[in-house]
Amino acid sequence: MKAMILAAGRGERMRPLTDTMPKPLIPVAGKPLIVRHIERLAAMRIQKIVINHAHLGGMIEDCLQDGARWGVDIRYSPEEHALETGGGIFRALPLLGETPFLVLNGDVWCDLDLSRLVLADGKLAHLVLVPNPEHHPEGDFLLQGDSVSTGEGKRLTFSGIGVYDPRLFDGCQPGPFPLAPLLRSAMAESLVTGECYTGHWIDVGTPERLRRLELQLGGA
Repeated sequence: MKAMILAAGRGERMRPLTDTMPKPLIPVAGKPLIVRHIERLAAMRIQKIVINHAHLGGMIEDCLQDGARWGVDIRYSPEEHALETGGGIFRALPLLGETPFLVLNGDVWCDLDLSRLVLADGKLAHLVLVPNPEHHPEGDFLLQGDSVSTGEGKRLTFSGIGVYDPRLFDGCQPGPFPLAPLLRSAMAESLVTGECYTGHWIDVGTPERLRRLELQLGGA
């Protein structure tokens, strides 16, 4: 399975760090978070990686190059202006191919074994959900068994990690658009599965959360 790391965000909440450095290259315990992602994917034998970028994206390509040092093959999907999650994935579809692919937000950290994630036959998406963090107490989606919906009940938070079938993007047009409406439409057709992961996950969206992750990772 190919993997895509979403790395086109501006990182407004991380300013001024992101004024001169793209958020994926900010060091976490001495190593850029995106490098930690690549190392984990390589260890899981996921070797084909697509990375989108916008703000200061050239710095990402200069740092990571073709991925050979980690034993992976990195391809880039540059965006002149960030296309949001849905638009960014849609633009990268020619690089991702015609079979289901893994996508993870470049600004989250999770110790889940990503290589075990699969998409069931006939489904359009499989989402990893997590218990609601303090900064997002209302959650996003309802998980009943392995079915994800927008129904009433105690919701969980979407981790930013999912497996998608390219057919999820049928009918989309180039340009910026969010992923969530596509997922909700698929949920209405019972075409989205999911699981709750209770291990280590953190959204590294603010300096405070960055410091928290650094303490957890230590010098690793």
